[in-house]
Amino acid sequence: MDAFYASVELLRYPQLRGQPAVVGGRRRVEPPPGQAFPRLRDYTGRGVITTSTYEARALGVHSGMGLMKAAKLAPDAWLLPADFDQYRHFSRLFKQAVRAIAPLVEDRGIDEIYIDLTELIESGGAEPWARAREVALQLQAAVREATGLSCSIGVTPNKLLSKIASDLQKPGGITVITHDDLQQRIWPLPARKINGIGPKAAAKLTALGIHTVGELANSDAALLVQHFGKNTGAWLLDAAHGRDERVVKTYSEPKSISRETTFEDDLHAVRDRDKLSEIFTNLCVRVAEDLKRKGVVGKTIGLKLRYDNFKTVTRDHTIEAPTGDAVTIRRAAGECLKRVPLDRRIRLLGVRVGTLSKPGEVTAQAAAAKPQRAPRPLEPSLFDDL
Repeated sequence: MDAFYASVELLRYPQLRGQPAVVGGRRRVEPPPGQAFPRLRDYTGRGVITTSTYEARALGVHSGMGLMKAAKLAPDAWLLPADFDQYRHFSRLFKQAVRAIAPLVEDRGIDEIYIDLTELIESGGAEPWARAREVALQLQAAVREATGLSCSIGVTPNKLLSKIASDLQKPGGITVITHDDLQQRIWPLPARKINGIGPKAAAKLTALGIHTVGELANSDAALLVQHFGKNTGAWLLDAAHGRDERVVKTYSEPKSISRETTFEDDLHAVRDRDKLSEIFTNLCVRVAEDLKRKGVVGKTIGLKLRYDNFKTVTRDHTIEAPTGDAVTIRRAAGECLKRVPLDRRIRLLGVRVGTLSKPGEVTAQAAAAKPQRAPRPLEPSLFDDL
């Protein structure tokens, strides 16, 4: 999806179309009637950009950048608060629209999917790549009709090339690349365009004099193995030649489900107890909702804390029977909380549920478990026993 979060916000505020805007911050607060959202130059805090419009990106503002830093580059950009419930809603809409045409879909997050078009193309009768472009146009139209949003599609022989191709003509582009197009279309690109080559690997390649995908494809295999190891070195060479045997996985079991939030200002475990308690409760409730939506339960409850000195600690607590209940999750997370020092201010709080299973798979186990006390109702005072 093209600038997904920002595009959803522009459906709500069409008057901002064509203007630089960023989505960031932690709380959605609607502006007073007749007033606009604040400009980026008015922001104070340490929040980061979730996404930005293409007009803001043209000014050097991008996702993951600190809002204060972005304000120096685009002080007049609008600052819109994030609304993840709305983004998830539109995510479900666009994926349903795609599956109605091409059901073999691998979900890669809220705004990205892989689609296996092989059977659909082979049954079409036309020249395969021409037929593939026709289907891509149908998918784009279906997504726009269902959501009012645009998407960019890369149609190639495999997932690796499609990931690259989908970014080449944003927004609203359809890029078809065959193996015959590899040297002309892919090799001139920077090596970091290959998904899986991060900043550290890119820097190491640059130090070796390897800047483009083509230079990587023509590099010495032994050199890559020497500097990256046997497996990664071989993968780099395969990727540069457009080789990728991974299949589209239409379903994968989640290993864990988590929620976390970074605070606008560091919070103190005692002085900000009520605020922290409310946030903790909300995280547990949202994890429970995610578990229900995925149709799973879990028995390993985890806590994550990041202090004002950026040190991160995690603790786990395993309960007797898997659960998807918010009260039980919060109580177990509270047990984890008792095992971490709270002598510094807190900048991040997170809750995780792991060791997941389907509810039906644990019926016998739950029946054999020791009886537990009836859960207390959720209270906004999880920090009161510290």
